[in-house]
Amino acid sequence: MLRWIGGAVVGYIGMALVVFAGLSAAYTLMGADRAFRPGSYEVSAVWVVTSIVVGLAAALLGGWLARKVGRDVRAPWILAGLVVVLGLAMALPVVFAEQVAAGARTGTVGVMDAMGQARTPTWLLLFNPVLGALGVLLGGRALGAGRDADARVRVPG
Repeated sequence: MLRWIGGAVVGYIGMALVVFAGLSAAYTLMGADRAFRPGSYEVSAVWVVTSIVVGLAAALLGGWLARKVGRDVRAPWILAGLVVVLGLAMALPVVFAEQVAAGARTGTVGVMDAMGQARTPTWLLLFNPVLGALGVLLGGRALGAGRDADARVRVPG
């Protein structure tokens, strides 16, 4: 059981690193003018697509890592549950918070400022944990596994 939990933790750390590095690199390459809508902190369609692609890649890797370290199909399931719970725990306060106007975006906006000021659509905040969990299960090939896929099939005889 500790191995499954360890696999989930390693998978989560891998996911976090890929998301941070991937989105930081994407923002650096595209800049504020392509990451945000003109003059605002509302994320652009290009950014939405980029974040979905990076998030899915991270989830697939996280599921794969969880399965390799956990050596069992249960590790990706634990990680998928963790992704949903933590994803919703981070999204729901933003969804239900009073939206304070971020003001107009002017000049250069660094990566860390962009993270703090970005206005992400509500649907994406709620979609990311679901997509992440599905990506984890696919990466760990746990989706659709009716029983432990690592178990050997015994043929009577």
